[in-house]
Amino acid sequence: MNLKHFIDRPVLATVISVAIMLGGIIGLVSLPVEQYPDIAPPTVMVRTSYPGASAETIQKSVVAPLEEQINGVEDMTYMTSTSTNSGSVSINVYFKQGTDPDMAAVNVQNRVSRATGVLPAEVTRVGVQTFKRQTSMLKVFSLYSPDDSYDENFMSNYMKINLQPKILRIQGVGELVVLGSDYSMRIWLKPDVMAQYGLVPSDITGVLSEQNIESATGSLGENTDNTFQYTLRYKGRLNTPEQFGDIVIRALPDGEVLHLRDVARIELGNESYSYHGETNGHTGISALVFQTAGSNATEVIKNLDKLLEEERAKLPKGIDIVEVMNVNEFLFASIHEVIKTLIEAIILVILVVYLFLQDLRSTLIPLISIIVSLVGTFAFLSFAGFSINLLTLFALVLAIGTVVDDAIIVVEAVQARFDVGYKSSYMATVDAMGGITSAIITSTLVFMAVFIPVSMMGGTSGVFYTQFGITMAVAVGISAVNALTLSPALCAIIMKPYVDENGNEKDNFSARFRKAYNTAFGAIVDKYQRGVLFFIKRRWMMWGTLIAAMAALVLLMNSTKTGLIPTEDQGTIMVNVTTAPGSSLEQTEKIMEEIDRRISTIPQIRAYTKVSGYGLIAGQGPSYGMFIIKLKEWAQRPGEEDKVTHISNLIMGMTADIKDAQVFAIVPPMISGYGTSNGFEMHVQDFGDGDINSLYDITMQFIGALNQRPEIGMAYTTYNVNFPQYVVDIDAAKCKRAGLSPTEVLSVLSGYYGGQYVSNINRFSKVYRVMIQADPKDRADIESLDNVFVRVAGEMAPVSQFVTLTKVYGPETLSRFNMYTSIAVNGSAAEGYSSGDAIRAIKEVAAEVLPRGYGYEFSALTREENESSNNSYIVYGICLLLIYLILSALYESYLIPFAVILSVPCGLLGSFLFAKMLGLENNIYLQTGLIMLIGLLSKTAILLTEYATERRQAGMSLTQAAVSAAKVRLRPILMTALTMIFGLLPLMFSTGVGANGNSSLGSGAVGGMIIGTLALLFLVPSLFIAFEWLQEKFKPIQITNTPDWAIQAELEDKTDESGKEEK
Repeated sequence: MNLKHFIDRPVLATVISVAIMLGGIIGLVSLPVEQYPDIAPPTVMVRTSYPGASAETIQKSVVAPLEEQINGVEDMTYMTSTSTNSGSVSINVYFKQGTDPDMAAVNVQNRVSRATGVLPAEVTRVGVQTFKRQTSMLKVFSLYSPDDSYDENFMSNYMKINLQPKILRIQGVGELVVLGSDYSMRIWLKPDVMAQYGLVPSDITGVLSEQNIESATGSLGENTDNTFQYTLRYKGRLNTPEQFGDIVIRALPDGEVLHLRDVARIELGNESYSYHGETNGHTGISALVFQTAGSNATEVIKNLDKLLEEERAKLPKGIDIVEVMNVNEFLFASIHEVIKTLIEAIILVILVVYLFLQDLRSTLIPLISIIVSLVGTFAFLSFAGFSINLLTLFALVLAIGTVVDDAIIVVEAVQARFDVGYKSSYMATVDAMGGITSAIITSTLVFMAVFIPVSMMGGTSGVFYTQFGITMAVAVGISAVNALTLSPALCAIIMKPYVDENGNEKDNFSARFRKAYNTAFGAIVDKYQRGVLFFIKRRWMMWGTLIAAMAALVLLMNSTKTGLIPTEDQGTIMVNVTTAPGSSLEQTEKIMEEIDRRISTIPQIRAYTKVSGYGLIAGQGPSYGMFIIKLKEWAQRPGEEDKVTHISNLIMGMTADIKDAQVFAIVPPMISGYGTSNGFEMHVQDFGDGDINSLYDITMQFIGALNQRPEIGMAYTTYNVNFPQYVVDIDAAKCKRAGLSPTEVLSVLSGYYGGQYVSNINRFSKVYRVMIQADPKDRADIESLDNVFVRVAGEMAPVSQFVTLTKVYGPETLSRFNMYTSIAVNGSAAEGYSSGDAIRAIKEVAAEVLPRGYGYEFSALTREENESSNNSYIVYGICLLLIYLILSALYESYLIPFAVILSVPCGLLGSFLFAKMLGLENNIYLQTGLIMLIGLLSKTAILLTEYATERRQAGMSLTQAAVSAAKVRLRPILMTALTMIFGLLPLMFSTGVGANGNSSLGSGAVGGMIIGTLALLFLVPSLFIAFEWLQEKFKPIQITNTPDWAIQAELEDKTDESGKEEK
């Protein structure tokens, strides 16, 4: 369509822009809001328990057969497993980015079902759960009693009965982990009384299976002539301790009846006594909310907050809900900062445009272009299934400086017509559009094409590049549509020439400002022309500058510290506590109380929860504990001493002297779904069948070597093999002589010491377990074996006759990574070093320290960063190659595009130079800014080479064409560069929430624009001459007979001085 059509029909042009904005507004309202898109890989967890079993027993009988079947499931990347001495086991299976989490869960469940037949009966009775979830917490909240009027048992079960079912029904909630225990009917056996009656635990199990059952007893009167039919209803399962106490174990002929209450103490107690929790110093129970893969974190938390607010009104007096962690708080605070930056950027860009155009009417057109482009982009985001997240918002901030570019080109071209005497806005616009339309279309397509290859990348980096790049490309595409439709229509209507109808120059503020500006800019143009000629006459300097820039770029790319995502202050600190191996829960609680007393004095803390018996890294165990600390709002923590890193170090410093406790304060990861900490995470593996003690020794040597490296701030493991244990050895010969089997002895030990899940009860609309175990006082020490009896030919004999206990030391948990025994190692980079530096140091130390037969693998975010570390070089190369191919097709030359391509490395050099000077990482934010920079610098250079090519074809000499194009394009190039630079200054100098990411993005782009623009202005004219001269050696130039009138005027001006310039 002829673009004059839109100039003649401004209403049509307006309708197009309004329609784009309307679609954007609809998309904006419907788009979900989240911190990052769905980046983390889908995770499927397999979990079960084997009551009373040790970690080694679980690993051999449960983990090994399950892992053998799960291994190799479709799209799996790696899996980890943990077995504990408390009888629990969990296997986490991680999948490739983009895998359907529902299909992943189904595939894993199918594999698990294959192993069911070889699992112990106790495990199949409990059941093996398979469910999808991410490994990071969305929210942590506590149910606590500010006046301590309720105990943990009540609050734990109140939460599980009244809150948990409703929370699990919220779309996107993968799991709710309540750090408290369910009710359980506890049958505390009395071994001495049991022995008097010749009973063993299996007798009690048998009695329960006979008398605590549900049964279908049928009905009376069915299929008869009776008037009524009666349903026979058995009383079913028992409910109260009294009812269980009445269970008949034995009835003798003399009428004596032995009841369960005679041999056991019965109470409604806890299924597990593994936890103790407090919140803000009062009794409380904490709950951890995990999301499913692919769900919207913001929406999940919004619905959860609404539910908790409704439930708060129903709580018993003396109980309250307090929030301890919420990822939405950081998200909304970050988005608020980005929107503020967006507004600041728009204001700065408009001021720069006004400075160059000196006219409010003219400035209005780029402003409209910004609004239409940014708002219209939301329509595409909705169509593409994207979300409003930090990446798309950052893309829009960067886009401000680029979307205004096309409108600037149009307005500046019309202004140029006014400068040479045009009196009609309509004619000036029509003439201007004829000369710039092809340049706008070409440069826009080149800019958009940069983001095509990056959108095809896989993994976490690919998601970042795709969301960022496509958002920006669409915004620029809309700006081009706007520049070809609405902008020229507005130019013809609202822009006015500088002279009145009589040809006299207007006398107003704008005119005086314009006159002063033109005088100053004219002087700049003259100096710029001399600078261009300086490089043209000294080609060796141009080539030397390029070679030096490329060498410096390679050096800086290799020396700039690397990372994936910059760490931010999210307002949450997690403290992992490990007490001395073998510590009881009561001893751990004493140490936790001491830590609690100390950290409660930190003024920046708003709320915190404490859990003894559960560690963030190690999981469940009596010698583990954790704190989750919520800091005050960011506005209340303005100083450096209030930052999360400072407070983390403060906590570690104030707890360093606590005896028998290892305390680590860590911050949560930036991306949900990548573990619990923001540092590095790896696993040292034993590829053979060696002893766990050998693996532990090698791991400690490895950690010691790591901590010697300057790049490593802290490397540690919570793993320990010094937990006191007893090895049970059964004398099979003695058993056989007594007519016993070793299995019977083990059954007695399991029933009295391990605890057995033997039946169920129904209370509060839920099913709870019936557990049998010896009373705690009857299993306190090794001497208790003398008072525990096994039945031998109708008589009772002490178990100690057949069992020998040998004291040893071993681990509390056993872990495997990809089916090899492993030990997890965590840590963080030292101050001044990046996560990339830490990864490099780990690889070097591993090569030196780990012997043959041992290895390591990264997990979580560290694994992702390691695998994507070389992607940036590939991305830059593909972007440049694509631009080269498009320009080759445009110029019908394989040589001319080098005039554009060779200027781009200078821009990249500027980005890395600024990053190096400011101590920033080469992370995902910097890289996305660099990709944008490649497109923008290429787009701007195209306008210069396009003008130079036109002038060369019109008959100018190579030098005349290059210098003339440089002079004509100086103002729009400076406008483009300065609008981008000033638009990014708020990002570069941002403070507060999300400042690290903002600074990485802004600083790299500003540095690249400054250096890249200087290279473009001074080197591209010389590069054009060099490659055009070479091109003409192969294909001589054909002079155009009907050149543009502006070019014709320049030709006439150059006639007298052409000879001088050629010299």
